[in-house]
Amino acid sequence: MADNEEKKDTYDLGLLKWLNDLKELELQDVDLVVEHLEFLLQPQFIPQQVPRAVAPAAKPTKILTSQFVPPVESYRSQIVEVVLGATKSQGGTRNRQITIGGEKTPPFYIFEDEKPHPPVTVGDVFDMKIHLSPPVREHFGDVVEDPAEWARRYVEKFDVDMIDLELISTDPLINDTPATESAKLIEEVLQAVDVPLIIGGSGNPKKDIEILTKAAEVAEGENILLSSATPDLYEPIAEAAKKYDHCILAWTSLDINQQKELNRKILEYVPKERIVIDPTSAALGYGIEYAFTIMERMRLAGLWGDEELMMPMAAATSNSWAAREAWRKAPELGPRKLRGPLWETTSTLVFLLAGVDMFIMLHPAAIKTVKDVAGWLMRQSTTKTVPKDWVGLEVA
Repeated sequence: MADNEEKKDTYDLGLLKWLNDLKELELQDVDLVVEHLEFLLQPQFIPQQVPRAVAPAAKPTKILTSQFVPPVESYRSQIVEVVLGATKSQGGTRNRQITIGGEKTPPFYIFEDEKPHPPVTVGDVFDMKIHLSPPVREHFGDVVEDPAEWARRYVEKFDVDMIDLELISTDPLINDTPATESAKLIEEVLQAVDVPLIIGGSGNPKKDIEILTKAAEVAEGENILLSSATPDLYEPIAEAAKKYDHCILAWTSLDINQQKELNRKILEYVPKERIVIDPTSAALGYGIEYAFTIMERMRLAGLWGDEELMMPMAAATSNSWAAREAWRKAPELGPRKLRGPLWETTSTLVFLLAGVDMFIMLHPAAIKTVKDVAGWLMRQSTTKTVPKDWVGLEVA
């Protein structure tokens, strides 16, 4: 027993000696049994040099000035110009033509090039009485059953650039209005106002062929915009536009490849200068971010030389009134008279910055505000004031 204890002490002292002499010890196949084991790890210390005394920097006495020079890009192409309407000298009865497109830069990059034409506002008119939100109805309530007078009010009081006549009553599931009756209404509206027109169908594919073909015939010489050619319905609309010298609104559902394919097919009938594209617009809070990115990508693709996306764009921002926040009674969201127009205005301005050239709108205050903002962006003088009776309160 004593021998084992003596050997144990010897091993302990030997281990300590090895650790002290070698500084590093590697053991293999060894069982180590100790009562107390203590490691002292000495951190390495690197002395730092004391920096020499440096004189303190002089305190600035003024703000440094530097001129900002925005980066200027050079694009391969430009958006084509589309001319709508025809004056008497051109075989029509309009008092002026409207030109959209022609941009050589992204929207309002006026440090690269001036925007050639201001955005166009279009008053939305229907061929039958429809439900309108109270903030809109108070401006048109007495004329909503007379489309010609409705159009006249838009032009004479609210200064829109064009009129969009939507022939929704022609839908077989609504009134199934015959094409001959719609033709008479088109003639009435042409006589009531002297601005260019957009003529839209009901969305029923079979009936729209008949309606839009007849509309093209009745408005021959007026250079209207036929609304709309879709991936499922474009051939008869394109043929009518070619035959009677009109322009075409090419509508798709927020898909770049689908828009390119539709444009490619329509180009077999009419040139780029007679096509306006409508990728579909969304209201504020209802997918507007996605719609914005699609439109912006289309505009940039056109500027970089994509032949199938060089056309100007349109957006039906009157659809903003389908958003419940624009019209429902909700005091916590603010007064409807102001909230509704703001909803349409904001939705429109978003697409204005995406590159859209034409806006189909409803509320007079929204129309006026968009014109003012666009004028400011183009460095033009504007009043920047919405009349009090247009929204029910003073807005400046």
